[in-house]
Amino acid sequence: MGRSRRTIPEELLLLALDPTTGTTAQPQSLDLGLAGAQLVELALAGRIAPDGDRIAVVMARPTGDPTLDSALELLRRRGSPVRAVHWIGGPRLGLRQTYLTHLERCGMVHAVAGQMCGVLPTTRYQATETAISREIRARLDNAIRTGVPPDPRTAALAALAHAVGLGKHLYPGNEGRSSRSRLRDLIRHDPMGGLVAHAVMDVQNGVAAQPRRNAGPGGGSGTRKAAAHPTADATGVPGQSRRHGHGSMARVGAR
Repeated sequence: MGRSRRTIPEELLLLALDPTTGTTAQPQSLDLGLAGAQLVELALAGRIAPDGDRIAVVMARPTGDPTLDSALELLRRRGSPVRAVHWIGGPRLGLRQTYLTHLERCGMVHAVAGQMCGVLPTTRYQATETAISREIRARLDNAIRTGVPPDPRTAALAALAHAVGLGKHLYPGNEGRSSRSRLRDLIRHDPMGGLVAHAVMDVQNGVAAQPRRNAGPGGGSGTRKAAAHPTADATGVPGQSRRHGHGSMARVGAR
């Protein structure tokens, strides 16, 4: 796949970045969303496909994106389809930092060093290419406002944004209630995005151990409410090093 197009994990992360504070909204669930976004991106690239509530590799040829290819290789090594909830809920280290470092190298964000409680070093990231963030947001706004079925990438991005709880970040307050509802409804427009979004919500709600029943076109029986999470947090972990390369990805404990 060409690098002229931003990937869904990159776009999801840009949506979550607060342009003023440099923090990311919904940091805990965002990590799950990034893992899910990788699955959607690999599906759009024709490398994997849904098999019920599982993910199957259908083409092992690398995409050219090191981080996606690391995920693809781990899926290939499984030898059999893996449940989406097990992939997304498995332990992983540094995935968010990997994407932040990549966005920094591409010039879309810049790192700002700081301290927590005046002692612990932290790193926050602020968008530099604000036009890109505006374009991503405009695609979601247009899909919400017009009701016209969005393209698969936008539909999947909307599904993941809802799943990780970005609705209240993007459309806050009572005035944003109808937009949040429409954002949730966009989940039905992309089967893979729907499957992954429901898996993200299942992991958050602690129901990943049970197979999904009566799965619909989106991979689930209906839209689920995401678990509550803090609204914002520093993007960097105290003492976080930015030495992670774009190709790094910890093993995921897919079962």
